[in-house]
Amino acid sequence: MKNTVLYLLVSLLLSFSTQASVMNNLKQTPDQDQISIQLNGNDIKILKHMREEEKLARDVYDYFYTKYGLPIFDNISNAEQAHMDRVLTLLNQNGIKDPASSEPGIFNNIELQQLYYDLIAQGDKSVIDALKAGATIEDVDIYDLMKFTKETNNPGIIRIFENLTCGSKNHMRMFIDLLKTYDATYTPQYISEKQFNKIIKGKREKCGLRSGSGMGKQKGKGSGKGSGRGSGGGMGKGRGMGGSRF
Repeated sequence: MKNTVLYLLVSLLLSFSTQASVMNNLKQTPDQDQISIQLNGNDIKILKHMREEEKLARDVYDYFYTKYGLPIFDNISNAEQAHMDRVLTLLNQNGIKDPASSEPGIFNNIELQQLYYDLIAQGDKSVIDALKAGATIEDVDIYDLMKFTKETNNPGIIRIFENLTCGSKNHMRMFIDLLKTYDATYTPQYISEKQFNKIIKGKREKCGLRSGSGMGKQKGKGSGKGSGRGSGGGMGKGRGMGGSRF
C-alpha cells in the first residue's frame, strides 16, 4: 500500500512537471520563426540528418504509445513533431527538399532506418524496454545535436540546435524518472557517463522553443502540432505521465 501511494505521488508530480515543461518550451518570440539563414553544404547535411532523426523519435514514440498506452510516449511524440517542424522551417526557407518520408517508420538515412528497427524490436519486449529505448533515442539525440552544433558557425542553426538539445535533456529526465518507478535504470550509450549524470541531476530546463508552423503530426488535422490524438491527462495503465505536449 505504501509503495502504491508513493508511486501515485511520483506519477502525479511528473505529470504536473511535464505540463509546466510544455508551457515553458513552447514560448518563443514570433519573429524568430521568420529568420532566413544562409546554409552551406555541411549545414544542409546536418539539418537533413536531424530532420530524420527527430522523425525517428516521433515514429518510435507513436508506435510505443499505440502498443502500451503510456502518455509519456504521446506527450514526447508531440514535442518531437515540434522539433521536426523547426528543422523543416530552415530547410523550407532555403528551398531545400524535405528528406523525411511521410510514411511512419521509413527513412532515407540507412543508419537511422536500422536504428528504428532496432529500437522497435527492443521496445516490443516489454514496457521497461520501451522506456529504455526512449532514453536511448534522447541519448543519441543529445549526442548528435551537441556534435553538430560544434560543426556549424551558423547562428540560426546553433540557436535551434541548442533549444532542441535542451528539450531532449528534459525528455531524458522524464524517461529516467519513470524508469525509476519500475526499479529500472538506463546506462548511456552515446553521451558520456559524466554528461548523463549531470543531465539527470539537473532540473528541468526552460528551452524557449515553440512548435512553429510545420506540417503537423501525420494523424493530425491541423498545422503545427496537429490535432489528432488527444494527449490524455491520466497515468495510463497504472503508470506513466499525463499532461500536455512536452
